[in-house]
Amino acid sequence: MLKRLLFPVILLLLVFGLSISPDFQEISAGVAIFLFGMLMLEDGFKLFSGGFLEAALEKATGSVPKALGFGIVTTTVMQSSSLVSVITISFLSAGLISLVAGVGIIFGANIGTTTGAWLVAGFGLKVKISAYALPMLAVAIVMVFQKNKYWRGAGFVLAGLGFLFLGIHHMKEGFEAFKDQFDLTRFAMTGILGLVVYTLVGTAATVVMQSSHATMVLIITALAASQISYENALALAIGANIGTTITAIIGALTANFQGKRLALAHLIFNLVTAGVALALISPLREAVDFISSFVGIADDDYALKLAVFHTIFNVLGVVLMLPMFNRLIAFLIRMIAEPAEDLSQAKYLSEAVDEFPQTVKVAMYKEVRHLYDNAVELIMHGLNLHRHEVFESKDIAASVEASLAPVEFDIDQKYEARIKTLYSAIVDFATRVGSKDMPEDIMNDIYTMRDAAGRIVKAVKAVKHLRRNATHFTEQPQGSISDLYNELRTELARILVEIRKLDMAEAEDRSSLWLDQERVQVEQDAKNTNANIETLIRDQKIDAYIATSFLNDSGYAYEAMRDLLSAARSLYVESASATAEIESILALDDEDVSDMAGINAGR
Repeated sequence: MLKRLLFPVILLLLVFGLSISPDFQEISAGVAIFLFGMLMLEDGFKLFSGGFLEAALEKATGSVPKALGFGIVTTTVMQSSSLVSVITISFLSAGLISLVAGVGIIFGANIGTTTGAWLVAGFGLKVKISAYALPMLAVAIVMVFQKNKYWRGAGFVLAGLGFLFLGIHHMKEGFEAFKDQFDLTRFAMTGILGLVVYTLVGTAATVVMQSSHATMVLIITALAASQISYENALALAIGANIGTTITAIIGALTANFQGKRLALAHLIFNLVTAGVALALISPLREAVDFISSFVGIADDDYALKLAVFHTIFNVLGVVLMLPMFNRLIAFLIRMIAEPAEDLSQAKYLSEAVDEFPQTVKVAMYKEVRHLYDNAVELIMHGLNLHRHEVFESKDIAASVEASLAPVEFDIDQKYEARIKTLYSAIVDFATRVGSKDMPEDIMNDIYTMRDAAGRIVKAVKAVKHLRRNATHFTEQPQGSISDLYNELRTELARILVEIRKLDMAEAEDRSSLWLDQERVQVEQDAKNTNANIETLIRDQKIDAYIATSFLNDSGYAYEAMRDLLSAARSLYVESASATAEIESILALDDEDVSDMAGINAGR
């Protein structure tokens, strides 16, 4: 809302300024070039995702100090606390990191963002950085057009830095020339009113630009050109810290409840930090003067003193909040409660996970697992079985034979709510992600899991078809036909039990060879079915009409078994391990399975 209200005002002021002053045009162009550089930096670092970035972030979940250090280092390297916030929200939404780790990273990012002020005040204003910018851009453009994504990523990062340097140069030159025509210090305000007004101005500017780094550069270059007072610059810096939370808030709008908790933590931390800085502005100024004198910063080098101030109040905020860390986590959990589980809705496929390959892959995997869990319940109930009884049974056949009472539920309604809705979300997610610039191996995994979801859905639909006859012929013993349907129920239940064991096993202990054995057995049983039915008809144990119904139903059952085994391979068999690579060589293709089933059937 604030952004929408400010946008037309800022736009009108921008148009007015551009029309009356060529120097203001240079300042505006500098800001635009700087922000464009920030975007290129973010795009460059995103191309490195799927590699070291995700691995480092997952390792940062071990403890609060590790998370804090990760936030400091990554924000220093990427020069964007906003990007770090968005990545953290994405990983938290996908369940890759904990809320504790996420909040720790956000705390660290606030310290890391202070390095930008040091770079601009200590290097950007004292060296003609435009001399570095142009060669960087020339080299970067060659790298950007390479096919290798890491070369392209490095090119975008180098180009982003070049544009940052160029933007700083134009802002610096614009303010230097602008002061000869117009003295902005006439609008300086002192005292409490000045603190409040300029804090709000800094907040508004950062909300519009969505970059506290850009706001700080603008403040520092204006301060170096004596276009704003030192006192007002301090207030603007405090406001920039408040305004930078807008990116996390926007990112959390499409995130799950965990992402929203993190955005709230970010807002609380920055508001508390800003409140402390405003309340202690005089002692903090004295601390800045003392530290500046101690490290040799000149009394009139207000740009560097602003960098000192920016660092002090951000570090002070972390120092004050760390003792209350556990209380903050408890408050976040209490304020934004985990919603009641709705099995009909997608749990992991929010837009917050779309930007990064690792979160996309993990979210997709977890959602297909969610779909499979729903499917197991429907398949078991469709066969008039209960999961807990079957999974705990030592004799599955006996448990199936003893399960005579029909499970009263509307399988069509459950299919629409628990299966079809989730599958639609999975297909939509795969399509959406496919339109983005994702690594080929990640997209292959996404499409593999989407196909696995399709096979899970087909298995449920197959059980829907055979449910009526399976119920009719097993709720009361009816001789051979009851035995036949119980055998189908037993085989389906047994496969679900074995897949559960595969799920519960350690990744390195999972084997695709068991899946091949089961596929061979399924094909062998399917081939033997016709011969068994013919024998039963000749022996007058079943009539031809009932036999025809059973053959149709057995077709559905064996198709469900094939689909479940195929989905299990996609979900649970690790392809990266050395053992799995050997097994992939030994694994049977469809023709091998058919041949082996035929050989075994003929013995």
